[in-house]
Amino acid sequence: MTGFRRGVRLGVDVGKARVGVARCDPDGMLAVPVETVPRSETSLARLAEIAKEYEPLEFVVGLPVNMQGADTPSTSDAREFAAALQRLTSVPVRMVDERLSTVSAHAALRSSGRTQRNSRSIVDQVAAVVLLQHAIDTEKSTGSPAGSVVPTPEEPT
Repeated sequence: MTGFRRGVRLGVDVGKARVGVARCDPDGMLAVPVETVPRSETSLARLAEIAKEYEPLEFVVGLPVNMQGADTPSTSDAREFAAALQRLTSVPVRMVDERLSTVSAHAALRSSGRTQRNSRSIVDQVAAVVLLQHAIDTEKSTGSPAGSVVPTPEEPT
């Protein structure tokens, strides 16, 4: 675990209809689901409440890019959501490539016997778990955090 920063992290999978949330323990042993937050004008406030409860070192927000790594229509939405989350909570936010996290989540749910239809309410949480576990594993194996930090808004001078 050389270079691993100890602390709880919250994984966030931003979607148009729902936001999946996951967390890990301070030692980054395991990412687990927390909840699915309906995407609305109160989504950020709910994530701020979750942050107060878990006191995370950082948020890890999925960055939806296509298979070639280029932006998609959802990329700017996720970036805007992440920046708003950082402004509201003052908790650092990292954007991490989420390619295949939702696909992996659906596959895991299918292999556990759930259909896509009866998994709708939890697939976003599972995608957040996949995303967060990837970020943790990357930091543990490389000694550097995954993704890129969302810039902190400049203080007025």
